[in-house]
Amino acid sequence: MLFVPVVALLITPDAPRSFMASAQRSAQRQKPRPTSQRSKPTDPAPTPTPSVFDSLGEPPPAPSRSPKVDEEVNPGEVISVTTTEVMLPVSVRDANGRFASDLTRKDFRIFEDGREQLLSDLALRQVPVDVVLMVDASSSVATNLDDFRSAAEGFATRLAAEDRISLITFDDRVQLLQDWTRSRFQLRRALNRIEPGIFTRFNDALLLAARQQFGSGKSRRALIVLSDGIDSGRGATSLEGALKALLEAQVSVYVISNTGIAHATKVAELDSLLSGSESTVRFNQLRIDDLREGLRVLDQSETNLGQLTAATGGRLYIPQSFSNLDSTYTEVAEELRHQYTLYYTPLNRARDGSFRRVRVETLNPTYKPQTRVGYFAPKT
Repeated sequence: MLFVPVVALLITPDAPRSFMASAQRSAQRQKPRPTSQRSKPTDPAPTPTPSVFDSLGEPPPAPSRSPKVDEEVNPGEVISVTTTEVMLPVSVRDANGRFASDLTRKDFRIFEDGREQLLSDLALRQVPVDVVLMVDASSSVATNLDDFRSAAEGFATRLAAEDRISLITFDDRVQLLQDWTRSRFQLRRALNRIEPGIFTRFNDALLLAARQQFGSGKSRRALIVLSDGIDSGRGATSLEGALKALLEAQVSVYVISNTGIAHATKVAELDSLLSGSESTVRFNQLRIDDLREGLRVLDQSETNLGQLTAATGGRLYIPQSFSNLDSTYTEVAEELRHQYTLYYTPLNRARDGSFRRVRVETLNPTYKPQTRVGYFAPKT
């Protein structure tokens, strides 16, 4: 949801804990990866790791309406909006997962902090979208960059003429290879400049994209990331900090994760090692332990990515091979083309910088609307 127009993005109030509970429920609806028969680790199950979003804090108290006053903006002061209208991109699928594209304003109900709001307008495929394509150029993806280039070019051809696109890569550095453009030729030239790296500054890349690429404007905003989401810990940003920045910038995040591919590779090697003799297993114990830890890290990353995408109104994709990238990027492009854009003026007029939880419902209970869990109110 975007306020129109936006003046700046750098606001940092704590978001309520409850919005991640909503994101976790949405992430749990993702179809689980099929499991194959394989040897199971004999170690006891590890203690569940707390969600990285637990530190975001409790929701603020409900604000009371204040008398309207004239507002001043001092030099250097950072605010988030100049009007109170909210723009909320919403995707709707039916029970079979197909996009529902024939709805009208009367088919929707929207709630902010549990209070129903009055919809002021609705549009389908009429609001331009700004898309950042972000690719992990570290060793976990580098060998398949050609597949990404092909998928990215195919994705760009499915955008509308007024949509814009930019390209960011990250490894031990975060690089803007192509600033905003509508030129497919410029994008193709930038894609050919991607070079493989080593480490993964995943969290830094998310933060920088949110704060530096998505500025003022009335467009929808999407960030499409190809990565396993495992940060190497060499950057300055936590995943919580990156999530806050993305919610402040009101960006929907779509992650195409290669964790499924990496998971299958590690499981195959682990099964092979465990199928050997007892002496062979003992000889390879260090490698076996390393593979088990790698699987644990991959599973935790998938959990984090599921929560991140659900909280921002995006989606997590886990293809089982890089040959499926074209179809995955095509599905993301189709979702962006079929999004509804809902507008409303919040009944809560307080400019207190608090996090406002949003819920969208449709009159047809079999439809599943998808949007971000909330937004930050302006702050005076």
